[in-house]
Amino acid sequence: MTDDAGPGRRSSTRAAEETDAPEPRPLIERLGLGLIAVVVTVLFGALGAAALASNEVFLGVMGLIGALMTMWAAAGSLRRG
Repeated sequence: MTDDAGPGRRSSTRAAEETDAPEPRPLIERLGLGLIAVVVTVLFGALGAAALASNEVFLGVMGLIGALMTMWAAAGSLRRG
């Protein structure tokens, strides 16, 4: 059997290779990315708390939203692999 599928057509082996899902990240990489996300979350939280303490409501809320979004993305990354 040849791998010639003709112009504009993909061979079945090439199509199967392109649809395979990528391998999940190693555990150590996921943990490292999670640790970085925790540090960024702490920084966003500190920014939000300091801004709210100085009556900068918009900046404080945006900082706290950034902290929540960072943790959400980190949890998704750790869960999915």
